[in-house]
Amino acid sequence: MSRIAIIAALPGELKPLIHRWSRSASNIWTGTLGGHDTLAIAGGIGSAAASSAAQTALSRGYTDALISYGWAGALTCALKPPSAHSISEIVDYGSGRHYPTRSPYGTRLITFDRVARPYEKRRLAEAHQAVLVDMEATAVASFAAENNIPFYCFKGISDAWDDNLPDFSRFISADGQLRMAAFLVHAALRPAYWVSLMRLGRNSSLAASNLARLLSKSLPTTL
Repeated sequence: MSRIAIIAALPGELKPLIHRWSRSASNIWTGTLGGHDTLAIAGGIGSAAASSAAQTALSRGYTDALISYGWAGALTCALKPPSAHSISEIVDYGSGRHYPTRSPYGTRLITFDRVARPYEKRRLAEAHQAVLVDMEATAVASFAAENNIPFYCFKGISDAWDDNLPDFSRFISADGQLRMAAFLVHAALRPAYWVSLMRLGRNSSLAASNLARLLSKSLPTTL
C-alpha cells in the first residue's frame, strides 16, 4: 500500500477530511485515503512551517507522494469561494521558479510571503498569470522536487479577490501558529475588515468541505 502525506497549515483545513482518523500528535493524524496509508499534518502558516512538516512526513516514511493542501485566496473574479481546485503548477513569488504537479489538469497558484491585499492580488494575477495565492505550497513543492517525491496540490478558496483582509503575517509565531488573541484585538479595532473577516470564516468552513470531497475523488489509486 502506498504511503502519502498531506501538508496543511491549520487544523481547520483538514477537519472534514480527518474527522474519523487517528490522532498521533497534537497536529498529526493518520488514516486511509483512496487505498493509501495517509499522514496529515497541520504544520503551521508559512514556508518554514511547511518545510518542517514535509521533513516530518519524510522521517515517518510517507514518501510515495506529498500533497500541499488547504486554503488559498482568489486572484481574479473568475474563481470564487468556497470552490476547491486541483493545482497544475505553482510559482514561487520570491525566486520566480515554477513547480509542476502530477495533476493532469488544474490551475496555476502563486506562493506569496504574506496575506495579499486586493491591489497586490491584481498585480500577482497580471504578472504571473496565476489565479490563486497561498503561503505554503512552494515549500512543499520544493521539498518534493529535492527528494524526488511525486507532488500534488489541492486548494479551497477561502477569500475572494476583492476581500479586504488584514495582514496576518505580523501575528504568526516563529513556529507558524497564529496568535489568535492578539489578532482578534487588532481586527476588533478596525471595522473596515469586519465584513471580509465574516465572509472568510463562513467560506473557509465550506471550502474545507469542498476540498475534502475534491481530494477524495481526484487522488490516483496508483501513485
